[in-house]
Order: sequence, then structure tokens, then C-alpha cells
Amino acid sequence: MSGPLPDDPTAVRHRQNQGQESVKRSTASIPKIKPVKSARSNSNAMIIKYGSLLLLVGQMVGLVLLMRYSRTRHGNDGELYLASTAVFMMEVMKFCLCLGVVFYQGDCSIPALRSELYKHVWASPHDLIKLCVPSFLYTIQNNLLYLALTNLDAASYQVLYQLKILTTAIFSATMLGRRFSATKWASLVILTCGVAIVEISGTSDSDALENKDQNRFVGLVAVISAACTSGFSGVYFEKILKGSEVTLWIRNIQMGLFSIAIAFVTAIVGDSAQISQKGFFVGYSPIVVTVITVQAVGGLIVAVVVKYADNVLKVFASSFSILLSCLISALAFDFRPNKSFLVGASLVLMSTVMYSKPSKKLPRDVLPTVQHGTRKTSLVL
Repeated sequence: MSGPLPDDPTAVRHRQNQGQESVKRSTASIPKIKPVKSARSNSNAMIIKYGSLLLLVGQMVGLVLLMRYSRTRHGNDGELYLASTAVFMMEVMKFCLCLGVVFYQGDCSIPALRSELYKHVWASPHDLIKLCVPSFLYTIQNNLLYLALTNLDAASYQVLYQLKILTTAIFSATMLGRRFSATKWASLVILTCGVAIVEISGTSDSDALENKDQNRFVGLVAVISAACTSGFSGVYFEKILKGSEVTLWIRNIQMGLFSIAIAFVTAIVGDSAQISQKGFFVGYSPIVVTVITVQAVGGLIVAVVVKYADNVLKVFASSFSILLSCLISALAFDFRPNKSFLVGASLVLMSTVMYSKPSKKLPRDVLPTVQHGTRKTSLVL
């Protein structure tokens, strides 16, 4: 007989090879099906993307303008409200909102809420201790922002507060060992020059000219201090909690416990005389309540929607918010920028774009990020 025997190993391998070739020929003849993108899904993605952009711009511009307006207009009783009490009420409102979200995510179950709080608060003392530092710094930062907008117009504040990019980069390099490209360092130098030119320009709105109690130097010191606390607390937050799987809402509850206590002590110690004489809510009006609500709700909403906005949109939102603040300030507060202010603001805008430009070594040259669950969001907006 010719050919290999049926039980010969050579015959077995010969039949296997023939079978594999026939399978390849049969699968090759089947046309590949390309995934079809739904027009509806594309439309929803665009709505979410640009809705996030509008929300970012609205939060950046709206809060600053409302805060400036509230700090230059006295309440119904003719008194200016206390910034320390506003910060305390904001922290309380934000804490309650986060509790409400966790309660809703647990199918509106009290036992589920109790279990989450026990697991992440009572049974996690080490996490709480780590959060003392950022909680303290964020509370101080919020008080500094009120002080800054009491003494600076909204447009100058928006430009000067971009120093948080510089402080975050410096703390990232020193605390996290990040290395930045020459383009990024050049953008930081341009940013510093732009901020210096804006400050030297001395531009202000009509409220600053009419109110002699406003001190531009005090506003400048407050902005620089707020930028430093923002940069340090953000980098510290990333350093100690990198890789954490705790949700954004739980993390805000953990921080809120300390922030509420610190804000309350700050109000009592710093403004005890005025609180005892005029009351805790002296100077409060609907616009003040709006400022507190926007600050509490706005920060949480932006933290959620930032994940839908790419880096280009975030840079555009930051740049557009500065331009929009200048425009609205000119219409509402009689803000008249001079040539020096325009040059400095242009340098700040250019530096923001340069700093956010992707570099080749992305893992080492990215903006500082903090992880919430499984997704990271930039700390610098």
C-alpha cells in the first residue's frame, strides 16, 4: 500500500494541517463586518462634550462675577456679609449634597448609607488623617478667594489666579519628581511675566475706584497665597491618595468632616466680635445665598463633567473664561483695561495653551492628576 498508515503520526499531522488550511480558507471568504457608529450616539457625545464646556465656562465665570458683585454690594441691612460664615455654609451644603448622592446611589437605603459611612469614615482613620492637610488648605484657600475678590476686579482676579498652574508645576517637580519639557518651562516663564504685567498695569473697575477700603496689594497677596495653597494641596492630594478606588462623593464626605470643623473655628476665632454683635448671617441676601450655592454645587458638577472634556476643551474653557470675565466686567462693573493689561492677559492666555500642549514624553510631562475611582481628572483647569 502506498502512503502512510492510518495510525502513523505523520498521517495524523497531515490531516490536521489540511483541516487548518480549510478553516483558514473558509474564514477568509467571510466578509468582515465593520462597526457602525450610531448617529444618535455621536449626537449625544457631542452634546455631553460641549455641554461640559459650557458648564466649565459658566462655573469659572459665574462664580467669580457673583462673588465680586456680592463683595461690593451690601445686604438688605446695609452690612457686608462675613466671608468666613459663607465658607462654612458652603462646606455644610456640599457635605449634605454628597450625603444625598451616596444615599441615592445606595437605592435610598438608610442601612446602605450607614454601611458606606462606617466603612469609609469610622473604619478608615488613616485616610481621614491624611485628608486633614488638604481639608485645611482648601478651607483657607476659599477664605483667601473671598479676600481677593473683595480687593480685586473679576478680570484681574481671573488672570492672576492662573498662577496656580505655576505653583502646581513647581510642587509637582519637587514633591512628585516630575520632569517638564523646555516648552512647558518656557510657558511658565511667560505666565509669570504676563501676571506681573497685569499687576503693574493697575487696571481696576469702578467699584475699586469709588471704594477706598479696597487694597489692590492685599488682593494680590491673597491671590498668590490661594494659588500656592491650590498647587500644594492638589499635588499632596495626588501623592497620598494615588490609586485610591474611593468615589468622588465619599472622598468629599471624608474631607467635609474636617473642612466644616475648620471653617467653623475660623469663623468663630476670626469674626467672633461681629458674630456676637450682629449675628452669624449678617449681610446675607439672595445674591449671597446664590454665591454659596454656586460654589458648593458648581465644584461638584465640574468635577463630574470634567471627565467628558478633553484637554483642549479645558484649555479653551480657561482661556474663554478670562475673555468673558473681561467683557462682562466692562459692561457690568465699568472695567476699562489698558494696553498693559491686554498685553499681560494675552501672555497668560498664550502660556496656558503652551503648557497644555501634549509633549512626547507624556507619562512624565502631563498635568498633575488625581484618581477618582477608575478615572483621572486634572487638578488644573
